[in-house]
Amino acid sequence: MSYDPVRPAGRLLLTPEDKEAPARAARLHGLGLGERPEPVLDAFADRLAELTGAPYAMVNFIDENRQFFAGLHTPDARPVVHADETKPELGRHLERDHGFCPHVVVRRKALVLEDVCDYPRFAGNPVVDEFGIRSYLGAPLIDRTGMVLGTVCVVDVEPRPWGRPGLETIKSSAAELVARLERCEADGLPLL
Repeated sequence: MSYDPVRPAGRLLLTPEDKEAPARAARLHGLGLGERPEPVLDAFADRLAELTGAPYAMVNFIDENRQFFAGLHTPDARPVVHADETKPELGRHLERDHGFCPHVVVRRKALVLEDVCDYPRFAGNPVVDEFGIRSYLGAPLIDRTGMVLGTVCVVDVEPRPWGRPGLETIKSSAAELVARLERCEADGLPLL
């Protein structure tokens, strides 16, 4: 079963249809990824945040039902506070139709959003209101079989001029991680 997002009557489809979701879920399961946090992927996310100066960085695996941050870096900075005084926390799971990574997975190429509010399709995403996300930079993790396993991404609560350097950084980081995953798979070793 592919992921078919709900389209409210007369409204723009915010999350793309993902026909590869079942095959991706099977591939992730076969690799032992997307089910638990991985310290090595947390370290990868920490390094990605440091490289880009972004407060949030993730290694995100997406299946038919959800997004899972197997690698996660969150800021020590002030959290977003809503009018009702609640402070949402970004955990390891995110709804399948939240955020921008599902777009990267379906597009199969990097996505640069210097200010998500400049794009109606993205400005209406729940993470904008829920977490105060204003900018996004993500690239797909495409393995040797041609399967998009997920993404590496960084986000900020402020608009960011990522530019060409940001794009090159996220793409090279994705390629580096895919090479590492493939070495582990070829050698029959766990992700270390």
